[in-house]
Amino acid sequence: MVHACFWKSAVAGAALALMTAGAVSADDGFDGSALQKVIKNQMNAFASGNAKAAFGFATRSLQQQFQTPEFFMEMVRQGYRPVYQPQDVTFGRSKMTGQGPTQEVFVTGPKGNHWLALYSFEQQSDGSWRISGCYLTKSTGFAA
Repeated sequence: MVHACFWKSAVAGAALALMTAGAVSADDGFDGSALQKVIKNQMNAFASGNAKAAFGFATRSLQQQFQTPEFFMEMVRQGYRPVYQPQDVTFGRSKMTGQGPTQEVFVTGPKGNHWLALYSFEQQSDGSWRISGCYLTKSTGFAA
């Protein structure tokens, strides 16, 4: 449980830094489709119970922090149920910030509540993207 609390605190701090860093203009040519694909693939891994695959979408630093795919999966199941078991997923804005890219994801959780998940990413040496954090907050609904 200590790790889950640490995870939420670390991610909340990182998300705050990303949000306050200011977004680069949409005219910078940034395309969030690659980020959305990573999120979809991780959510599919959660849905199928494939801890190893879900863990593989996290950055090396997160993998080191959570040590095993099973521990990572349990942390997500307990602390991030809306992204672990979503009823509905809608992608919002992708932004390139001074700290790296972020992707908004509007999620309806398993109990019908609405959530905003703000994912942060790091680009890997091979050009691929991995999830570096997820800040989850309740939402009063989705903007049209």
